[in-house]
Amino acid sequence: MHDETLDDGRSAHTRSWRDGKIIDSGFALDQVSEHADSDGLVWVDVVDPGSGTLETIAAELGLEPHSVEDAISLHERPKADRYENHLFVNCHAMRLTDGGDIDVCKVSIFVTKHVLVTVRSKKWFGVGPIVARWDSEPELARNGTAGLLYGLLDVVVDGQFDAVQEMDDRLDALEDILFDNRPQPREAQRRTFTLRKSLVRIRRMVLPMREVLTTLMHRDTELIGDGLRTSYQDIYDHTIRASEWADSLRDMVTTIYETNLSLQDQRLNTVMKKVTSWAAIIAIPTAITGFYGQNVPYPGFSQAWGFWLSTVVIVVGTVGLYIGFKHRDWL
Repeated sequence: MHDETLDDGRSAHTRSWRDGKIIDSGFALDQVSEHADSDGLVWVDVVDPGSGTLETIAAELGLEPHSVEDAISLHERPKADRYENHLFVNCHAMRLTDGGDIDVCKVSIFVTKHVLVTVRSKKWFGVGPIVARWDSEPELARNGTAGLLYGLLDVVVDGQFDAVQEMDDRLDALEDILFDNRPQPREAQRRTFTLRKSLVRIRRMVLPMREVLTTLMHRDTELIGDGLRTSYQDIYDHTIRASEWADSLRDMVTTIYETNLSLQDQRLNTVMKKVTSWAAIIAIPTAITGFYGQNVPYPGFSQAWGFWLSTVVIVVGTVGLYIGFKHRDWL
């Protein structure tokens, strides 16, 4: 058996099983048919489907041209299509970047009776976790391609669930920014729009997975036996939870955005209230000094007690307004 280094940058990986045990790996693509006999099980992984490697495998296995085109295209939605000699499944792995954006890797899967072909659009979604999932449960390989497909979809859906959970954590951090003692409204607004855009993408990838799994579990597909039906139902339940969680987070983002606007309005009202209050306080000394600045006789004109009278009136009036505004929480 050839040793195989996973996620080593190669454009293709191969592995074969017999009776649930690994027989060979790293063999050439033109040997796939030889390993996929009546007792054999073969997995082929391809990165960068536009390189021509997928066409070689399609010719080797007789895959439907329309499904090959869907695997090459980067804009296909999650779906499950049944063809005469194989099943085609399209799904998306995802991760959350440091900036809050969603990085998506399209994973296309061709399922025949003895061969499972995975086509990844990006290298960051490595085959290591998938193979580790299969190796941790050798029983999956004994269930044929349906067992391998279950392990693969379980890894993909778990990744989607983790992305939604991390999005929830980032929304909690955004709430802390909103109610911080030194608020950052621009930063909060920028993060809100970024997370909202990411949630829309997540929802667009997660929601159709329910339809995909429903199609796979349908008895007419003749892919999943009764032994694996409970396992696929578990993935379906995880998909439901992830989609419902994404919907609730989208509502939360809207609430956070509206709260941010309300807080900004409240802070503006507070500032205007304080400015108006101080302007009223300053108006008293301005009015009194203006009155006493007239060039006409008035009580205390040219007298020292007139100066002290005006000073007392200014102090009393100013302090009185300050106490009144402070009592009403205007300052």
